[in-house]
Amino acid sequence: MMAQYLEIKAQYPDALLFYRMGDFYEMFFDDAAAAAAALDIALTKRGKHDGDDIPMCGVPVHSAEGYLLTLIRKGFRVAVCEQMESPAEAKKRGSKSVVKRDVVRLVTPGTLTEESLLEARRHNYLAALARVRDDWALSWADISTGMFHVMPLSRPRIGAELARLAPSEILVSDTVDEEMREVFADLGLLPTVLSRGSFDSTSAEARVCGLFSVQTLEAFGRFERAEVAAMGALVDYLDITQKGRLPILHPPRQDQVSRLLQIDAATRRNLELTHSLQGGRSGSLLSVIDRTVTAAGARLLERRVSAPSRELAVIGARQEAVTWCLENQEQALFLRDALKRVPDLDRGLSRLGLDRGGPRDLAAVRNALEQAETLARQLDGLELPEQLTEARDDLGGHDALIALLDDALIAEPPLLARDGEFIAAGYDAELDEARTLRDEGRGVIARMQADYAAQTGVSSLKIKHNNVLGYFIETTATHAEKMLSPPLSDTFIHRQTTANQVRFTTVELSELETKILNAGGRAIEIEKRLYDSLKGAVLDRGAEIAQTGLALAEFDLAAGLADLAADLDWCRPVVDDNRAFAIEGGRHPVVERALTAQGAGPFIANDCALGPEGDGAAVQLLTGPNMAGKSTYLRQNALIALLAQIGAYVPARSAHIGLVSQIFSRVGASDDLARGRSTFMVEMVETAAILNQADDRALVILDEIGRGTATYDGLSIAWATLEHLHEVNRVRGLFATHYHELTVLAGKLPGVRNATVAVKEFEGEVIFLHEVRDGAADRSYGVQVAQLAGLPPAVIKRARDVLNQLEKGEREKAAPKALIDDLPLFSVAAQSPAPSASQDPSEVETRLSALSPDEMSPREALQALYDLKELLRG
Repeated sequence: MMAQYLEIKAQYPDALLFYRMGDFYEMFFDDAAAAAAALDIALTKRGKHDGDDIPMCGVPVHSAEGYLLTLIRKGFRVAVCEQMESPAEAKKRGSKSVVKRDVVRLVTPGTLTEESLLEARRHNYLAALARVRDDWALSWADISTGMFHVMPLSRPRIGAELARLAPSEILVSDTVDEEMREVFADLGLLPTVLSRGSFDSTSAEARVCGLFSVQTLEAFGRFERAEVAAMGALVDYLDITQKGRLPILHPPRQDQVSRLLQIDAATRRNLELTHSLQGGRSGSLLSVIDRTVTAAGARLLERRVSAPSRELAVIGARQEAVTWCLENQEQALFLRDALKRVPDLDRGLSRLGLDRGGPRDLAAVRNALEQAETLARQLDGLELPEQLTEARDDLGGHDALIALLDDALIAEPPLLARDGEFIAAGYDAELDEARTLRDEGRGVIARMQADYAAQTGVSSLKIKHNNVLGYFIETTATHAEKMLSPPLSDTFIHRQTTANQVRFTTVELSELETKILNAGGRAIEIEKRLYDSLKGAVLDRGAEIAQTGLALAEFDLAAGLADLAADLDWCRPVVDDNRAFAIEGGRHPVVERALTAQGAGPFIANDCALGPEGDGAAVQLLTGPNMAGKSTYLRQNALIALLAQIGAYVPARSAHIGLVSQIFSRVGASDDLARGRSTFMVEMVETAAILNQADDRALVILDEIGRGTATYDGLSIAWATLEHLHEVNRVRGLFATHYHELTVLAGKLPGVRNATVAVKEFEGEVIFLHEVRDGAADRSYGVQVAQLAGLPPAVIKRARDVLNQLEKGEREKAAPKALIDDLPLFSVAAQSPAPSASQDPSEVETRLSALSPDEMSPREALQALYDLKELLRG
C-alpha cells in the first residue's frame, strides 16, 4: 500500500495527497506534517520507511469539504485520490492485491464547485494570462457557473483588469518576468506556473475547439493569437485538474477594454466598490445596493459594479428595465416573490456537468425551471422593454424536462445519489418492485405461501428460511407422496427430507429469494441508473438552461435596483455623449446608510457641476477643514457616475452625466513597507498613473495631493498636478486640498472653480455644516479638529499660540524660527492651568447640593426646580 502511495504522490509533488482508505482520507510523510499543522488535527504514525516512523494524519470522507476549504484558503493544493474498486473486487486478483487507486481531481482555489466551499453571491474566477510577442490577453472562467470570457489588453491594463476580476487563481507561463510577478504580488495573487506548451496558440486552438466540438472558433468571434493562447491554457489546466472531466462552459465571450468604464486597482480600493477598506463585503457599495433575491442576480450585480459599461445603448437598455419595474410595481413584487424560490441554477448545472452533483441539484434545476415557467406565463402579453423582452423569451421552452423531473423526483431529495430514496414512487416499475421486496419481504412471502397452500390443497404448507437452504417450502411427511407426485412435482422441486418434514423449492421462489436478498442494493443501483439518465436529460439542454439562468438573474437585478430606487428616493440619471457632469442633491449611498442605521440624522446632500457644457468648471478645487466631509463629497460623485453607467438609478434629486471613460481616485493613502515605499511614495505612484493615463473623458478625484512632504514641496507638486490635469489631460475632476494658495488658480485657469465646505465657529469651537458652497476657505481649523480628537488642553493652547504667531509672521513676512523663538518656553506654556482661587458656593449651588432626587416625589422635584429658577433670577 505504501508503495502505491509513493508512486501516486510522485506524480503530484506540489499538492497534498488525500489518499482514500475506507472512510478516511489519509496523508503521510511531509503531507501529514503540513496538513496536521494547517488543520490543527492529531499527527500520528503508522509503520516505518527506511527505518523511520511514517508520520500520518487523516480526515473523515463525510466531512472532507470543510478541511479542503481550510487548506485551500491557506494556500495548499489538494490531489484527491479515490479507491477505484471495492476490496472484494481487488481480492479477485489475489488475496493480497491492493485496491486500485487514482487521483480523480486536483483541488485548487480556481476550480472549486462545492456549495460549501464557495460564496453563493460571488464569482470564483480562474484566470490565464498569455503573451504572444508583444500582444497580451486575459482569459477567465468560473467553472461553478460556466462563464468563460477573454479580453485582449495592453500590459499597463493587466493590473487593473485583475483587480476588477479578483481571480482566485491566475495561470501564467514559466516565461513570465519579474515585473509582472510584482503586479501579482500587489494584488495578493500567487500565480500557478504552467509550461509554455500550455500556452502554445496552435495546440490551444485545437483544445478550445475540442471543448466546444467545433472546427473553428470563428463562430464565437475573431480572436487574436494571444487570446487563443490564454483560453487554451485555461482549458488545459482544467483538463489536468479535473482529470479529463471538463466542466460545462459557455462559448467564450470576447470583451473589449473600450466597452468598459476603466477603474484601476487603487481606485477600486479607495471607492470600496465590492470590498471595504477593512477587507469584508460589509461597508462596500455592493453591500448597500444589493437588493437581489437570488445568488445569480447577486453575481450579475457584482459583475456590473466591477465593470460599468461605456456604451450608451447598453446603459439605456438597463435603465429602461429598472424603470419598467418601478412603473409596474405589482408585477415587480410578483417577480421578486417568485424569484425568492429560485435555487442556484448555474451552480447546480455545473456540478452535474462535472459529476459532482446529486439528486438535490436535479431538484434545483426542476424548481428553478418551474419558477421560470411561472414567470413566463405571468409576463406573457405584457409590453416590456427590449432587455426584459429578450429575458422573457429565454424563460420558457422546458415543459418536457420539467415534466420528466417532476415525475421522477420526490419533493426534497437527499444530497447524494448513493443515499437513494430520491426517485418518486410509480416512476419506475422495476424500482417499485425492488423497494417492495426490500421493505415488505415478509408480506410477499406470506402471499406466496397462501397461493401455494391453495394450489396444493395443503393448508399446513409453510415457507421458511435458514442459512443453509435459504427460502424453502415445508410440509409434513404425511403430504410427501402428494407433493412428490405429478402434477405438483412439476412445480415443486424436492430439496430435503427429514424425519417429520419434506422440503421443496420452486423456480419462482428461488427468483424471489434472489430478489429479496439483493433488493436493497438493487434499489440503489436502479436509482443510480435513473439518476444518470435524468442527469443526461438535463445536460442535453445545458445551453438552454444556462440561458434561462441568465434571464432569471436579469429580472432579479432589474427588480432589485427598482426596489432600491423606490425605497431610497433615487433618481434616473441622464447619461449622454457630452461632457456634462451636473448633480443636484447628491448623496453618498454608503455613508447615508450608516447614518440611518446609527440614527445620526440626515445626510447633507450637495450639488456638483463640472464640464464646459454645464454651468460649472471642468475642475472643482475644494478647500475646507478636515472632518468637514471633503473626502465623502469626492467619493460620492465618483460613485454616482459609476452607478449611472451600470444602468442603475442614483442617490440624487437629479443627475446629468456625460459618458465617463475612466474613474481615477487618489483618496487616502498608506505605506507599503514590504516594497520599501513610504506613504508619500505610494501617493506619488498613484498620482503618476493618473497623469499618464487619464483622457478627456476621465473623472478624477484627488484628495490632498502633496501632503506627505515638506510644505513647499507638497504645494508645488499639487500646483503642477492641477495645471497638468487642466491643460494636458483635460479631465473633469474634484481636487481637495489644504493648500489655500492653490485657490488663485481659479482666476488663472478658465476651467477651475473654487468651492469650500462650510463650517461655523461658536465660542472657539467649530461646527461642521457639511455643505459645499462656492468660494474658498481661508483656514483649515486643524487646531479645532485636534481639540475634538481629545489632545490635552495644554497642547491645544500651545498650538493656538504658535499658530497665531505664525499667521502674524506671515502677514509681517518674518522668519518662522524667529517668531517661535520669541514665544514663551514650551515647558512653561505647556503647564496645566492653575486652579482658580476657591470661591464660596452660590445659594443656588448650596440648595442644589442639598437635594436628594431619590427621596423626592415628582411634585417635590418640580417645585424644587421652580425654586432654583427663582434663585437664579434673584
